[in-house]
Amino acid sequence: MEFLDNLVLPQSSEHIQLLHYMLILVMFLFIPFISIVFGSTAISLYYRTRGINESNPQYIRFSRDLIETLTINKSVGIILGIVPVLTAILIFAQLLHSTGAATVSLLAASFFLIAIGLILVYTYRYSFSLHEVFESIKDYKPEDHEVHNEIKKYREGSHKLSSKSAVYGIVFLFLGLWIFVTGFSLAILSDRWESVSGLYSLFSLAVLARFIHFLITAFAITGGAILFAFFYWEGGKTLDGEYHAFVKRTALRITFAAAFLQPLFLVINIVTLPQNALSGSVFGYAVLSLILIFAAYHFLYAMIKEGHIKYSGHVFFVILFALLALVVQDQLAMSNSTREQSAILSAKFEQYLAEIKGAGTVEEVSGEEIFQVRCSTCHRFDQKLVGPPYKETLPKYEGKMNDLVGFILNPEKIDPAYPPMPNPGLKPNEARAVAEYIMETYKK
Repeated sequence: MEFLDNLVLPQSSEHIQLLHYMLILVMFLFIPFISIVFGSTAISLYYRTRGINESNPQYIRFSRDLIETLTINKSVGIILGIVPVLTAILIFAQLLHSTGAATVSLLAASFFLIAIGLILVYTYRYSFSLHEVFESIKDYKPEDHEVHNEIKKYREGSHKLSSKSAVYGIVFLFLGLWIFVTGFSLAILSDRWESVSGLYSLFSLAVLARFIHFLITAFAITGGAILFAFFYWEGGKTLDGEYHAFVKRTALRITFAAAFLQPLFLVINIVTLPQNALSGSVFGYAVLSLILIFAAYHFLYAMIKEGHIKYSGHVFFVILFALLALVVQDQLAMSNSTREQSAILSAKFEQYLAEIKGAGTVEEVSGEEIFQVRCSTCHRFDQKLVGPPYKETLPKYEGKMNDLVGFILNPEKIDPAYPPMPNPGLKPNEARAVAEYIMETYKK
């Protein structure tokens, strides 16, 4: 988006790292909240529809309690559901500047869809209560026939508003979140930035797997939130025996069914990540999330077997932390895959800083001198030393200077036959100078 490109400021490597940390915090707020809102609205609509069709007041009561409890209020909806998406758009505009990736455009589209969806969800919440008021007086028959007709008209109108706002709210949230996940996934899939359109990416295997995983996670944490809000928070709600058993049984089923599928899709998501996005930390947080999911199984099983609710809070917090571990995992994967882009942005910042100081250009550095001081102790062009010979490693970087610069700035273990390369601690312009020197020397 061109107008956002005009707002982008040059970023140092420290600022880029800070943006990644900010993105983690933003997602910590947004992902759990929007997951619970989506899950609770879908479940509420399902039981409201069943309650009306089957004339079951228990289903309708659960539907109302669910949407009123878990969506909190519209102010929280704005703070946790809309502001974080806008913040993420601004951060990605900085991180992916000039890459050609469709991430920012997709996130902008998701912003409008999610905002509309949240407005409709809260319309559903408040119109539900209004409809309940009219339902309570549906048998009232005033002497004035016109008043009776007006009451009937408003009752039918509130019913239609409640039903339609819920359905359309779910549809808009579904589409908005699908596009949001697509945009976020494209930031990780750096090999597709310029070759694949955003629309095509909606239906790619990696995106669909991540979106299905998100939906499953949304219902898992919603089930945990039901247990937390109805049975743990402030001592739990006062529920009669039959309704108490129904809510507990329903929440346990939803939570267990959704949590049961978590490991499968977590593995699929790891497998579909590109090689440059993987690292030990990415695997570490994936394993942590799995451990927490298995802990949730333990608490759920204890609640089902022992028939009490003392672990209701434990289930919610364990699933919440498992979700947050997945957020960190995705952020680390995105940071890894954009490492070369970050190196380019840092180099531009050095250039910008030099121009501000009046130098016009970045201070000249000698790639040969840096090589002799920093690199020659471990590397040769035609023989093995501590590291592999350049004649074996440099061919894959021909025509990919930015990739080579990115690797020098943030090296990672590739060949198991050699020890991992330590970070040489070079500035972006120094890394580029030594990269150009070794590539030129290799070609000779």
